[in-house]
Amino acid sequence: VGSLLSSYGWYILLAAVAIYLLVQKISQGLAARQSGQPGAADAAVEPDVVVRRQEALAAARLRMQEELNAQAERYKEKQRQLEEEKRKQKIAMWESMQEGKSYKGNMKLNQQEVESGASTSSAVPKSKPNKKPLRGGG
Repeated sequence: VGSLLSSYGWYILLAAVAIYLLVQKISQGLAARQSGQPGAADAAVEPDVVVRRQEALAAARLRMQEELNAQAERYKEKQRQLEEEKRKQKIAMWESMQEGKSYKGNMKLNQQEVESGASTSSAVPKSKPNKKPLRGGG
């Protein structure tokens, strides 16, 4: 035994310290888990708290679902309006083509009308400053 301790004594001491620390860490983890368990036991003791919590959760889910449905309905309506506008533009383009007019020019006019309506309602157009030409007159 003496020769074993003299050759491996430090290794045995370090292993014993490591095992001791490991046991302490595991016992602290188990104590923490057991202290967390009474919360679940309290909920089992008071079923009315559980029922109220579940009802509140169900009501919140219902409100969220109704809000989502309303958003989906608004999106669908917006898509229908966009489709209707595209359809009207296509009809106008087809009619202008039948009359022999350039549909590209008609599209530009329609876009300018839309832009001018949006620009007059949103902002005042800025005046351009007088600029000199890049090349001289001669």
